[in-house]
Amino acid sequence: MGSPVDAPAPGARSRSVSAALFSAATGISRVLGLVREIISAQLLGVSGPASAFVVANNVPNTTRSLVADSALGASFVPVFNELLVKGERERAWRVASSALTLAVIALTVLTILGIVFTRPLLSFANLSGEQLELTVTMTRILFPILILLGIAGLVQAILNSFDEFVLPAIAPVFWNAVIIGFLVYAFTADELDRRAVILAVGTLVGTVVQTVVPLPGLRGKGATLRPLIDLRDPAVRRILVLLIPVALGLGLANVNLTVSTYIATYVDPAYAPRAIDAAFRIYMLPQGIFSVAVSTIMFPLMARAVAAHDLVRLRGALAEGARLILYLLLPASAVIAVLATPIVELLFQRGAWTAAETPGVAQAVVAFSLGLALNGLILLFTRCLFALQHVWVATGIALVNLLAAVTLSLLLYEPFGVWGIPLANSIANAVVVPLMWIVLRRRIGALDTLPVVAAGLRMLALSLVAALIAWGVWRGADSVLGDGLLGLIVGVGLAIAISGGAYLLATRALGFAEADRILALLRRRREPA
Repeated sequence: MGSPVDAPAPGARSRSVSAALFSAATGISRVLGLVREIISAQLLGVSGPASAFVVANNVPNTTRSLVADSALGASFVPVFNELLVKGERERAWRVASSALTLAVIALTVLTILGIVFTRPLLSFANLSGEQLELTVTMTRILFPILILLGIAGLVQAILNSFDEFVLPAIAPVFWNAVIIGFLVYAFTADELDRRAVILAVGTLVGTVVQTVVPLPGLRGKGATLRPLIDLRDPAVRRILVLLIPVALGLGLANVNLTVSTYIATYVDPAYAPRAIDAAFRIYMLPQGIFSVAVSTIMFPLMARAVAAHDLVRLRGALAEGARLILYLLLPASAVIAVLATPIVELLFQRGAWTAAETPGVAQAVVAFSLGLALNGLILLFTRCLFALQHVWVATGIALVNLLAAVTLSLLLYEPFGVWGIPLANSIANAVVVPLMWIVLRRRIGALDTLPVVAAGLRMLALSLVAALIAWGVWRGADSVLGDGLLGLIVGVGLAIAISGGAYLLATRALGFAEADRILALLRRRREPA
């Protein structure tokens, strides 16, 4: 595959295909993630070792969210693409090698410090005795994922710069599959402590596999990565400067979720945090499949437009991405909202999860779904600001989003209970999206606001119709098959499939280009190899 300099940028149809393939791989990973969680719950239940693993896994992952993978890649892509657009291929690869070498050194130091000072890091947790010792052991097992995810994040950023998206998206599928394999093996252990340690080892091994899978994609890109540090290169220094605000901007999303969970303990410490977490996992399924795919694929395209000083192409890419996110996530949010209860029953209601615990989670799912498309737009707009290298602006907006969500959560959790907290997050998204749009207009010129809004309103109307269809199909299947597992699988599956198909055909009949691209992709998949 040629570089962005040698080959023309992919067209809209090509990007739609890439987005669909990326979404398919991400969707498989998300489904496997749900399987992983179901097996893990069956394996460990709600127990001391299960809580110990959550705490142990949280320590390195909090650090990872700030310094590794996404933040490193987001600060690297604009600089790397700018060098490629300028024709400085050799220098681009030197910069990539320097960035990787510095990342590995820094993350190795952090890993060593984390392993040495594990006990002080865990002092904030209310742990003691055997549970504390188990948590210390698993935290030390898991800390090396920092190094691995730093490498994986940079490799993914390089591949994305060459419009290679599918291979990095497949890597998490292997990660989940490896962990599921270790979970199955853990059933052979009688002690819960040993099962938890096996899960920790499986998480580390899965991360190794996830890091290795995308590496073959670097072949044929014109150069190789090698150990190198060149701090004299201004491009390397620029990546380091960009990394701090980018890390803060992306890391604040994790802080938001953490604060929401903390506030939830004031609603019901035994139920609310877990209810919101379960609803959030359902919410993240379409978010990860669609909006992450679109923003990931559009990011290098926007970065190249910025490097070429082509604001017309940048505005076009932003409008195209916004329309595609609305097209995909508006019907997803509407259908999830009306099917919230059967979806929760299908995914979680078994074993220790009783019918009495489902309604609160379903309400939280509905509240989260109200902000689904808006959050997708925030992801896209944030990537656009990163492409423009206005990283402190993105960080400031992320802080506004956090403050709005926390303030609204404090106001809404008492009158509304569990679902008041995700509702607060959705309202905060509604505040931030127009703010980001205004900021982007001031930086890149007039955007196609009215056409995008008009298209979004039409998509919303059709999404509501799709939701009514989904509800009708579900009620019909439920009346015939009942609410057993088979009835849930068939009812939810048919409701999603039929309502999705109706939405696709209706939008095509009304001339939406997004529908034509998806139908073209489906026809292409049916063609014999």
